[in-house]
Amino acid sequence: QVALVESGGGSVQAGGSLRLSCAAEGFTYALPCMAWFRQSPGEEREGVASVDTWGTTAYKDPWKGQFTVSRDHTNNTLYLHLLTLNPGDSAVYYCAAADRLCSGFSNDAFIYWGQGTQVTVAS
Repeated sequence: QVALVESGGGSVQAGGSLRLSCAAEGFTYALPCMAWFRQSPGEEREGVASVDTWGTTAYKDPWKGQFTVSRDHTNNTLYLHLLTLNPGDSAVYYCAAADRLCSGFSNDAFIYWGQGTQVTVAS
């Protein structure tokens, strides 16, 4: 049985940082594309950043430079470093994976999803 398990969320003051982790458990191969999405209250889930199996990254414009995505193949884990957080970054952050190379942030392209981890930024 396979699963994506996120961790690292929590509460932080504005200007602070967090590192989110996503362990890809049970997979016997390197997932071609892994990504982070987020969903704020009352908003649709939206893509944040992705990284393919060769380490090529892509970001949605608002977060390029503020967030950094990376993956470690030795422990099959995806990371997202969140820097200079503000209250608008409060959301549930989801890890997702696709069985094909990264191509945008369409929710339908990702077939595996984690349960989400809450990030709350206080002003």
